[in-house]
Amino acid sequence: MNRRLVPELMDNPNLDPVAHRQALAGLARLNSVSDAGRILLPYLRRLSETHRRPLRILDVATGAGDGLLPLLRRSKLWRFPLVGAGCDLSETALDEARQRAVASGVQAEFFAHDALKSALPMGYDVIMNSLFFHHLTDADISRLLQDFGRAAAVGILVNDLRRSRWNRMQVWVATRLLSRSPVVHFDGPVSVQAALTPAELSRHAAKAGLCNAVVRTHFPCRMVLAWTKS
Repeated sequence: MNRRLVPELMDNPNLDPVAHRQALAGLARLNSVSDAGRILLPYLRRLSETHRRPLRILDVATGAGDGLLPLLRRSKLWRFPLVGAGCDLSETALDEARQRAVASGVQAEFFAHDALKSALPMGYDVIMNSLFFHHLTDADISRLLQDFGRAAAVGILVNDLRRSRWNRMQVWVATRLLSRSPVVHFDGPVSVQAALTPAELSRHAAKAGLCNAVVRTHFPCRMVLAWTKS
């Protein structure tokens, strides 16, 4: 199945805020049921134990904080809990993330930033991202990975969908079972069609100069790129 980028409804800056929040709620439900937040936990815990200090992480294109907040909440039990921040282009998503952080008792900073137009700020140990790369062109993926590598003091973690016909079918079914949002129904299968394969993501990492990056597959329908600065 070839990669095909189709504009997603949630990427439309003119999307009605009510529909946007409904879609964010649907995505949160999907991520909760699949326990997507657990995927990056072992990677971050190993880094935390290796460096023996709380790591400061930046979640790029954080949306409503679905990827970041569960990590911060679960890391409270570690010897060195994570310190987190998230950035996104959408003020609607950032407002939702701030509300969810307060509701879950998690401290996190959220700020507006367009990662495709401006360099990421320095001062973070780990630059992470979940479910963003399938929105991007190949050129933007390579360029963003290069910027991640520049900004990260310790390493990079990228969590995204894996493209395949089987995964697209699974996501089509899941979006309809777990959400009533037409935005989620459309964007879910389209996201899988636009996702990379592990081999493609590895090639982008090499092109960005992340020569020791490793890509591993995870259930359900996911893969993780992990890179540590030498």
